[in-house]
Parts: sequence; structure tokens; C-alpha cells
Amino acid sequence: MSAIVLASVEDRAAVIALWHAAGLTRPWNDPAADFDRSVAGSASAILMLRAGETLTGSVMVGDDGHRGWVYYLAVAEGARGQGHGRALMAAAESWLRARGCPKLQLMVREGNDAAIGFYRALGLEPQPVVTLGRFLH
Repeated sequence: MSAIVLASVEDRAAVIALWHAAGLTRPWNDPAADFDRSVAGSASAILMLRAGETLTGSVMVGDDGHRGWVYYLAVAEGARGQGHGRALMAAAESWLRARGCPKLQLMVREGNDAAIGFYRALGLEPQPVVTLGRFLH
């Protein structure tokens, strides 16, 4: 039986390993720092899907005070195509709704057509915005 639970510091290595296996990490982002900041924050969380003791998937969710954001949605390769990603997104939406967020947003890297198709099938739509950024360190 699967259950969605909040991640704790004890889950750090398993969640980060899942993110690596799912191809979500990049050399310029520190997934350990992202995990630590999310778990320690009051406006963020990492939700995990567990089948018994096995980590099947995870999603990072946060409320920036204006919008809700979703990051690092990952499902273990052997568990894909079974509705786990959909269940994690529903849990992320519930987490955000409980905090009064008016809108969910997420970013997908250009060229990741499979992810874009997944999110579009869930009713998310491309937004008419350009994302700008700068590293602060």
C-alpha cells in the first residue's frame, strides 16, 4: 500500500538519490542544499510517496507568499506510468490549497517534451512569462 508522507532529514539521501536517478539535478544546483532548505522551512515541504519502506516518488512544494511552486517531481523509473506522478501532484496541490495559494506554478526545462506533456495532461498550461535569474553565490 502506498502513502504520501512528509520527508524529514532522515530521508535526505534517498530523496536526493531519486532526484539524481530521475535526471532532475544539474551541476549548478546543489540538491542537498535544496532538500535541507525545503525540509527546514515553514513555507516548503518535500512530499514522498512510499510503498512500504520503498521510496517511489517525491515532490518539493513551496509557498512564496504570492504563488505556490512545485519542484523536483520524480518517480522511480520502475514505478512510472502507474499514476504516482499524478498522485504526487494532487498532494502538492492539496498542500498549497491548505495554505491559501491562489495558483500553482512550475518550471520545465526547454526540450523536456515528456514532462510538458505530463503537466499539460494534468490541466497545466504554458504561461506567457519569461523567467529571468541570477546566481547569488
